[in-house]
Amino acid sequence: MPVAIITGASKGLGRALAAGLAGRGWDLVVDARSAGPLEAAARELRETGVRVVALPGDVTDGRHRAALVAAAAELGGLDLLVNNASALGAEPLVLLADHPLDGLRAALEVNVVAPLGLTQEALPPLRASSYFASYRGDIPYGGEVPYIRGAGNAGAYDSHPYPQDVRNAGMYDSSPYAETGGAILNISSDAAVEAYPTWGGYGAAKAALDQQSAVLAVEEPGLRVWWVDPGDMRTDLYAAAVPVDDDSGRPLPETVVPALLRLLDEAAVSGRYAAADLLAGAADAGGSP
Repeated sequence: MPVAIITGASKGLGRALAAGLAGRGWDLVVDARSAGPLEAAARELRETGVRVVALPGDVTDGRHRAALVAAAAELGGLDLLVNNASALGAEPLVLLADHPLDGLRAALEVNVVAPLGLTQEALPPLRASSYFASYRGDIPYGGEVPYIRGAGNAGAYDSHPYPQDVRNAGMYDSSPYAETGGAILNISSDAAVEAYPTWGGYGAAKAALDQQSAVLAVEEPGLRVWWVDPGDMRTDLYAAAVPVDDDSGRPLPETVVPALLRLLDEAAVSGRYAAADLLAGAADAGGSP
């Protein structure tokens, strides 16, 4: 069975995605800072019949990150890394003029430094993954890699629909997509690309995560690296960010999961995606708009 690590999996989008993967037979390593809610989530996930290792801890702790990857190895390897854990930097959000610098440093540690640290730990088993080796779906994207939504690099359809024939255009003199290799999914935000008042600190951290993901996609052509804007959701994170806002009309995280699973189903090329586009069917297997 394939194996995934999901950070921040005790609630919100992390827990919803874990449930979606468990329903497909994925074994999971899940983490969160609070042990109680994490174990409750793990018990629910185990009811689907999959193996679930729940490791409470802080993703900014290098020993904890190493333990997550070691737990995945005990399950048989690693095919998907989901960097979902996040921090706002200020609760509630404030204008940049009032933003605590220590809060910004904390947001950068959780949203940027920790994902890179966990990725570094996870690269060897991800490179060894054979998750996509037997994939024979249609991957018609033939433009530059990584795909960046709205950047005009969608390209034309490729006449060769198999992964080994999809060329990594724009990546030095890179070879065709390797038949092996896993995937990294980094959860971003529209605050990374839009100038919303009070979202400056959090948005700056997510923008850094986006750029980090884009460079990683170029440096690791054998892996799929996706960074995804999930859109508005009804989560504890949003409630902490804007407690005066009525979020009752916002979609639940479960509504975003089909978009994330689509990336796996279609072996999408590395790039930045918006969940709304994936849900609307506006992006093909390579993300062309």
